[in-house]
Amino acid sequence: MGGQVTRALRNFNVESRARREISKKKPRPAPRHATSRLDELADTPEIKEEIYRKDNRLLTLLKEVYVESRDPAVRVKDGGGENLPCKQEEKRLTKLGHLGDLDVKKVSKGKISIVEALTLLNNHKLHPHVWTAEKIAAEYSLELKDVNSLLEFFIPFAMQEFPKETRKAIKPT
Repeated sequence: MGGQVTRALRNFNVESRARREISKKKPRPAPRHATSRLDELADTPEIKEEIYRKDNRLLTLLKEVYVESRDPAVRVKDGGGENLPCKQEEKRLTKLGHLGDLDVKKVSKGKISIVEALTLLNNHKLHPHVWTAEKIAAEYSLELKDVNSLLEFFIPFAMQEFPKETRKAIKPT
């Protein structure tokens, strides 16, 4: 219903409003900036002649200029080779992976992939007497202190349930 009213008001007296707008005097355009006038002046023959004319005084000054350049001696710092890149890191093949092409194929020694980390944590949780920190370190080429930290602080499979009496009950209002 509202659409019909607005359409009727919009179309009311359209032709006379259009004629009134068309018959108005057009506004005079703003004056051009001075830089646009310079472009028009550049086409004049006097300015073109000035551009292409040689100035002999400037040419003689330019010929007198002589530049002599010498590179400073390069000094090599002997840092003992600490900044030199070491040989390429040793890589090892990963143990598991069921994602096929998306799996990581090679991992640097001293590092593990996510799949390997979750697997070794699960194995340690299920069989801690078999999968000790020493065995995990040897199996995955890791340092023992890193494996101990991993087993101590990274516990992704722990689920804790809180007793009902410590929970706050939401009272219906």
